[in-house]
Amino acid sequence: MSFNGLGPWKLKGDGKNVGADQIVGPGERLSWPRTIGIGAQHVVAMFGATFLVPLLTGFPPSTTLFFSGIGTILFLLITGNRLPSYLGSSFAFIAPITALTASHGRSGVLVGIIAVGLLLALIGVVVQLTGTRWLQVLMPPVVAGAIVALIGLNLASAAKDNFVKQPVIAVITLAAVVLCAVLFRGLLGRLSIFIGVLIGYIAALIARAVDFQAVRDAPWIGLPDFTAPTNPFTHPQLWGILPAFLPLVLALVAENVGHVRGVAQLTDPSVNKLTGRALIADGVATVIAGSGGGSGTTTYGENIGVMAATRVYSTAAYWVAAIVAIALGLSPKIGAAINTIPAGVLGGVTTALYGLIGIIGVKIWLDNKVDFSKPQNQFTAAIALIIGISDLTFHAGQITLGGIAVGSIAAIVVYHLMSLVAHWRGTSSGPATP
Repeated sequence: MSFNGLGPWKLKGDGKNVGADQIVGPGERLSWPRTIGIGAQHVVAMFGATFLVPLLTGFPPSTTLFFSGIGTILFLLITGNRLPSYLGSSFAFIAPITALTASHGRSGVLVGIIAVGLLLALIGVVVQLTGTRWLQVLMPPVVAGAIVALIGLNLASAAKDNFVKQPVIAVITLAAVVLCAVLFRGLLGRLSIFIGVLIGYIAALIARAVDFQAVRDAPWIGLPDFTAPTNPFTHPQLWGILPAFLPLVLALVAENVGHVRGVAQLTDPSVNKLTGRALIADGVATVIAGSGGGSGTTTYGENIGVMAATRVYSTAAYWVAAIVAIALGLSPKIGAAINTIPAGVLGGVTTALYGLIGIIGVKIWLDNKVDFSKPQNQFTAAIALIIGISDLTFHAGQITLGGIAVGSIAAIVVYHLMSLVAHWRGTSSGPATP
């Protein structure tokens, strides 16, 4: 990769006049003013979802934004600056964090976040050495789709709890999200969640449901609220939370693999060879975030949508976005302002957002043409979804298995057990894949 101006990116043409049918690749860039503009779009695209996670989990928004920027830089470095992606807060962590913070505290649940990051990085090492074939065997599309879907649908009650606190503001927010998605084209349409939050917030201001005292008291510049994780070796009861967290790695793997394939399809098929590095990078970023009080990270589909719309896949734009995120994280006043968003706005936006996570799982089934006439596929999806939505929970001593953990394990076990028996009995022509 040759240097041209500042940074290891080749200037695309003159950096200004690029044909509408031309793609700006990961190792290329536009002029720096245009690159900064594209980077700003990525900040807006990631911001809505990234700040919602700390709001819903009680984590400091500034800390989460700071570590999302740090994580993105690490991702770009580990993938050799060849895989454009933003690492934002993962919604997969919301359910176990909210369920376990009351009993173990914020510093306690950080142990679970770190454990997920370590496991994800380990899987990345294995993928880098062996390829992705074994992942496809372990998690065929019907399993991956079920796991992603149940993570979103498991949070339905959390959305309801916020919705009923301020139902009028919640309805206004939800209506704004829905209408913006169809009223606007291009980037604005993709940012319907973010715009819906803004409109809901304005409604809350009119209703005088926002308290700005904490914003007035917060300084403009300062370090984020870092929190060190509790040592599980001196507090062995924390090992009991791991079963609630570790199954999340299945969803993170599915998201990362899917996003790498999406970028590869639109740029260069050789990008798929970076799948292992992507998993390692996300794992390392999650470990670092958890070590300082931030939430787990994942690659963001919102930013892939921006790339698809602009046809600019330059990693230079992601460096800009990461630096801006770190700068925002160093402003306690911005973090305090984010924390003023009232329950009604959160209830309205999460009613749509959590449902959309569920629909992403359905999209995995549709994209891979999963055949639901096969019993293996029917029961895999049906059992996993009911377990996840009902939050079926098992307790064994200090170990708790929540709906996401039980549902994820059930999806894998039911699929492979039924496929094995069907193949043995000759009641199926083979494993029900996809």
